[in-house]
Amino acid sequence: MSAVREIVDILAPVLMLVAIGVVVGRRLGIQAEPLAKLAYWVIGPAFIFDSLANAGLASDLLGRLALASFAAFGASVVAALAVTFGLPHDRRASIVTTAAWGNTGNFGLAVVAFTFDAEALPYAAVCLVVVNTTGLVLGVASAHGGWRGVARAFTRPMTVVVAPALAMNFTDAELPLAVDRSVGLLAGAIIPVMLITLGIQLGQMGRPAVDLDVVRALVPKLVLQPLVAIGTVAAVGLTGDAAGAVVLQAAMPPAVFTAVLAIEQKIRPSETATIVMAGTLASIATLPFVILYVR
Repeated sequence: MSAVREIVDILAPVLMLVAIGVVVGRRLGIQAEPLAKLAYWVIGPAFIFDSLANAGLASDLLGRLALASFAAFGASVVAALAVTFGLPHDRRASIVTTAAWGNTGNFGLAVVAFTFDAEALPYAAVCLVVVNTTGLVLGVASAHGGWRGVARAFTRPMTVVVAPALAMNFTDAELPLAVDRSVGLLAGAIIPVMLITLGIQLGQMGRPAVDLDVVRALVPKLVLQPLVAIGTVAAVGLTGDAAGAVVLQAAMPPAVFTAVLAIEQKIRPSETATIVMAGTLASIATLPFVILYVR
């Protein structure tokens, strides 16, 4: 019973805030776009900067975190490409993107924080940067059949702040107190704002209809990716909270932003949204096993 209670204590606060987002979004007519933009352009970059600049991460640890996260991401890409061989290009792009790009922001940060504590958030932040950057590259590249997403991915706000944050991390430099406190206040808003936004977004998607394409995306995402992460963290010598954060981030459902990207690029938006919704619901059943493992 203690294990069940532990899982409930970790997941229930996350799901409650998501549920609040669903309700207020529908009842009050609140749109997700303004909150998503706020998180994407202001709160998210502040969180990444604050987490990395003050994390005290050694360069070798940072590299191992990034490598383990990228390897798990890449494994699900390869698996999704294999199971979608011969499918139409747009259908394949939708499945591959959702099979690899996890919700490391909206969902992952909160689960990592509640599974461990706030001290594990810098590890989760590294995974977030790796997954979101490579996910954006993958999403744009797979949609257009090329690598035009590379430049865009490396000029997004949550990516741009990585270099100065790491410089501060490695040199032990300090911001002026007023600036540091302002960044810290913004960073502290990341989990509630992103979970409420996730709920609003999911509330606008409608009920998912599970088909073979959903299975093709979710097996690599919810099963293969965390299993590969378990192997890669061991291979690169990660242990404790650092290893657990990588594995948990790998176990997250498809990122909601994949549905946004599908709309922008006209790559099967309704099918992509269905995979995202189905994956989020399915993760309620798969995440407890991952949490028990990393604990």
